[in-house]
Amino acid sequence: MGFEKENGVTPLSMPATETLPLGLARRPLYYGWVNLGVAAAAMVGTLPGRTQGLGLVTEPLMKDIGLDRVAFAEINLWATLAGSLFCLGIGRLIDRAGSRAVLTALALGLGAVVLAMSAVTGAVALLLLVTLTRGLGQSALSVASLALVGKWFSRRLPVAMGVYSVVMSVGFMLAFPLVGAIVLAQGWRAAWATIGFALVAGLAPLALAFARNTPESCGVAVDGADAAAGHEPESLAASGTTLGEALRTGAFWVFALSSATYGLIASGIALFNESILAERGFDPATYHRTLAVTAIVALVGNFGGGWALRRISQRTLLVTAMALLGLGLLALPQISSQAGVMAWAAAMGLAGGFVIVGFFSAWGQFYGRTHLGRIQGAAQILTVLASAIGPLLLARAVLWTGSYATAFHALAAVVFALAASALLIRTPAPAAR
Repeated sequence: MGFEKENGVTPLSMPATETLPLGLARRPLYYGWVNLGVAAAAMVGTLPGRTQGLGLVTEPLMKDIGLDRVAFAEINLWATLAGSLFCLGIGRLIDRAGSRAVLTALALGLGAVVLAMSAVTGAVALLLLVTLTRGLGQSALSVASLALVGKWFSRRLPVAMGVYSVVMSVGFMLAFPLVGAIVLAQGWRAAWATIGFALVAGLAPLALAFARNTPESCGVAVDGADAAAGHEPESLAASGTTLGEALRTGAFWVFALSSATYGLIASGIALFNESILAERGFDPATYHRTLAVTAIVALVGNFGGGWALRRISQRTLLVTAMALLGLGLLALPQISSQAGVMAWAAAMGLAGGFVIVGFFSAWGQFYGRTHLGRIQGAAQILTVLASAIGPLLLARAVLWTGSYATAFHALAAVVFALAASALLIRTPAPAAR
């Protein structure tokens, strides 16, 4: 099938040949879309390891364990920082063992940790378990989910990542109220036990049954684009960029730091959004409406960004996203009307949708699929670290200055500097995959 070793290296370092699931092998649907569905489910499965997911049980958990807000915030900070280290080895493991095996193992591991956390009684055990949920969920499972899509799609990667972003976002929008309802009806322990069981008995078998490593491992043409023409799947052994080579390019740092900066801003605003809007004279009802507007417009940004990347470059999409983000930060301290708040929420949602699609698709487009897991893992660790720092940065800014405005102005300057850098750096050509 054209997968012979080149210079002693098997393309994509896949450990074994795989077969497609019975009943799907002869279907006209390109199997990459099945993988995409599994990947989106896996990303939703990271919920207990994310700030938004933990926020669903924060108040009852603190009351149950007997923690004050500062102690819990410190647990969250150190757990997030330590959990980010899981990004370092997971990419290499994915590239060597394959997405299917890693995804299945992570689902089982995260599920077991969440089940254990549902029975936790002390602060020390809580710190350990939250750290593991951050590491296995927010860090490792996120990287594995992205790699599952990135290693299947090539030419249609931007479109695939746009679809993936939409499906993933819808999944989170369904999961949050469902988990919240269980918390209210049965308590946080029952909610966490339910999630743990779903990961072990649902996501892990799903990944084992349907996830596949690469098109090459199954004898399928990349993107399905060459199948009709009778072409062999493209060989990526010689064209895949290594992590070291990627780290020596300006494009990696500009795109990774831009995504990390967005994560820093988004996490800080997400945690203190009600307080930020109250400073401008708005009530909690306004805050709740902005959440809905941002979520809906982010979906538009996800899909629109994936569609736009068929016609524009990654650079153009990133600059557009950073410009919207920077303008939103400058405008926020000046907003005084409901229309202004909703316009700001829409701008932030659109910028976030663009950034997410770009972050998901840029690495495969720029650097190929051979070492994609390691490259995405290196980028992911920056976003996790930034998301941990964001809330603390805003809290310190208010403590020092008495207002959020100074922090927003300073962050806007950073965002515009990154947009300017994106215009100046040289981006790897897609043909170099």
